[in-house]
Amino acid sequence: MINVTKTYLPPIEEYTDYLKKIWETNWVTNGGPLVTELEAKLKKELDVKHFFFTSNGTIALQIAIKVLGLKKEIITTPFSYVATTTSILWENCNPIFVDIDPETFCINASLIEEKITTDTEAILATHVYGIPCAIEEIERIAKKHNLYVIYDAAHAFGTIYKNKSLASYGDISTLSFHATKLYHTIEGGAIITNDDKLAKKIDLYRSFGHLGDEYFTIGINGKNSEFHAAMGLCLLGKVPGFIERRKQLFGEYDKELQKLNLLRPCVQDKTLYNYAYYPVVFKDEETLVRVKAALAKSDIFPRMYFHPSLNKLPYVSSKDACPVSESYAKRTLCLPMFYELASTDIVRIANIIVDA
Repeated sequence: MINVTKTYLPPIEEYTDYLKKIWETNWVTNGGPLVTELEAKLKKELDVKHFFFTSNGTIALQIAIKVLGLKKEIITTPFSYVATTTSILWENCNPIFVDIDPETFCINASLIEEKITTDTEAILATHVYGIPCAIEEIERIAKKHNLYVIYDAAHAFGTIYKNKSLASYGDISTLSFHATKLYHTIEGGAIITNDDKLAKKIDLYRSFGHLGDEYFTIGINGKNSEFHAAMGLCLLGKVPGFIERRKQLFGEYDKELQKLNLLRPCVQDKTLYNYAYYPVVFKDEETLVRVKAALAKSDIFPRMYFHPSLNKLPYVSSKDACPVSESYAKRTLCLPMFYELASTDIVRIANIIVDA
């Protein structure tokens, strides 16, 4: 069976070396030495001022919304994983959907201003598939209208834009280190900011709102454990190899599928891409269904990332029409992409798609 992704696990000896340290210290959570080490290394790797390791990427988004004091409207994308929208709803804010750019699949920055009202407080945009949003335009709009910018960079670890980590942009950026990601800590995420005041709030909100016996504010348990940090430390040095291997696999998919002339998202200039996903857009929904069924017969399981268009979620009361996102959501399939995927499997996958 070939799934859309496969979790990379390091040699078990590398992981158990870290486990021995945990057993020696008997420190398993609450900011232990491995979490501290991982945060320091990732902060340096991403060249950011403040980095907070969290239990997952969703709680990172929720904390980001909370620390910014957002209570009303947040402009966001309909083409992302469901956590982007549900984090807004969970914090009792109202998502206002702006359609996506047909080339990058990210939020269409040219449509944002027409959705801004007196209740708009922030823009929450996703770097879809690790491809940068229109950062300069979003920042211009945000400054003009005094809005916060949160980037959901869940897919973007390892992507560099204009010589800076993609996670370094915005008032706050969040990451996911879920086991399906290019770089993972089994479960995990992060909040990144270059603002000192926000950093103090994030630190408190992530840990119940108190330091020792001093209680300052509301908070939640967004911390992560030494066991998860151990996996992150095992994998961090391997990230360049992960990206290089994915780049090779991309080239092989491109070669095998070129005769179909499928629509693919564009990566902007001045971007060093992480090759996080390999999405293809078919001409219509019927073709996607046919291809998906043909692959399933051979125990190959791609995913419709991202379906449905989030403005169409059954628990969202949105009147925002997003025709590009709604169309792409029905026609986009992410093909298997992971470090251990064999070239022969890519040929087989491509042949099934071509035949279907």
